[in-house]
Amino acid sequence: MRLEPAELVLIRHAPAQTEGRLAGRRDVPAMLLDAKALARGRAALADVRQVVTSPALRCRQTAKALFPKRDVLQDARLWEQDFGLEEGMAFGDLPDLGPLSRDELAARRPPNGESFADMAARTMPALDALAQRAEAHGPLAVVAHAGTVRAALALALGTVPAALGFEIAPLSVTRLRCLPGTFSIISVNQEL
Repeated sequence: MRLEPAELVLIRHAPAQTEGRLAGRRDVPAMLLDAKALARGRAALADVRQVVTSPALRCRQTAKALFPKRDVLQDARLWEQDFGLEEGMAFGDLPDLGPLSRDELAARRPPNGESFADMAARTMPALDALAQRAEAHGPLAVVAHAGTVRAALALALGTVPAALGFEIAPLSVTRLRCLPGTFSIISVNQEL
């Protein structure tokens, strides 16, 4: 993968040790990859000039494994969606959201939590600022969460609900070209 000069490289953290429960804001560790997989990831991301991560342990661990010799900055705005009282619930016990439209799903706020639309509104200014840094200094990697990647896709698409149509695999790469005032999607869910 050859990175473009003005590019956001969004990396979802490595698989998390969730024990079958919704993690969201719970600070669970990552299950890191073997040496061969990490070497492939490092080679694919060699053009990255800057690295910013969510403060979540699973993101920091992933960033350190992929960029061991880089300074990694943290930005709290990149945290995953706050699922409120649903945090830590077993996946099988979560409410069935299948009947909801994407608009309804984006607006749904779990008790004491935030909606995806709320999370996107919190995350988008950070992504805009990071895009400006990428435009000025070259490819920038963001190691964060599926929700953060979807928020970036929402920026490129110009609509928050449509971004919920994307599944974001652990340790996948989504690439956005940063253009003045806008983004274009280069690729989604590339395997490292």
